[in-house]
Amino acid sequence: MLTPDQFLAFLAAAILLTLSPGPDNMMVLSVGVSKGRVRGVAFGLGCAFGCLSHTLLAAVGVSALIAASPLAFTTLKVCGGLYLAWMGWHAIRSRGGARIDTAGASADPARTLFVKGLVANAINPKVALFFLSFLPQFVVAQRGDANLQTALLGLTFTAQAIVLFGLLGFFSGAIGQWLARRPKAGQWLDRAAGTIFIALGLRLLVAR
Repeated sequence: MLTPDQFLAFLAAAILLTLSPGPDNMMVLSVGVSKGRVRGVAFGLGCAFGCLSHTLLAAVGVSALIAASPLAFTTLKVCGGLYLAWMGWHAIRSRGGARIDTAGASADPARTLFVKGLVANAINPKVALFFLSFLPQFVVAQRGDANLQTALLGLTFTAQAIVLFGLLGFFSGAIGQWLARRPKAGQWLDRAAGTIFIALGLRLLVAR
């Protein structure tokens, strides 16, 4: 099981990263603004549930690495830390704020949009790479049950994504207007998320 400190640290990082402007949440806002909150919520929930497939892959992969070699697991964490630091650097340097493009928003029914969000997230190799880099940073190998820890972390990430993406879709109209009046808001969210990415990478480099 996860310790309280382990859980709260991961949850805080996951929430900030989910809120940081990206393809998924910007599309949720786009669909919600142009086609209504029901479709926005449906697409957002699809994207969130798509995280479950990456959770499974990460749990199996991490547990297999630990069983094969502690050195291999450490290598995964180091490579993942460097990858997160690289992502953080680019996020901090980002000049673009949140952009909501409604021109190509789909007119599909809510059920279809849910499936589209689910499939788009589940087959996205960038999301898979992110999960393999992000989740192991919070796994404490010495506590054992690394696959269970990874699974619980992935489920935590999915749960908070369900809540936040659902809220984004439901309040998409008001949020879209707020972002339109504050074009730099997304940029500051990028910087905050970038700082979290870099901090996770550095934490691994200085850890004993």
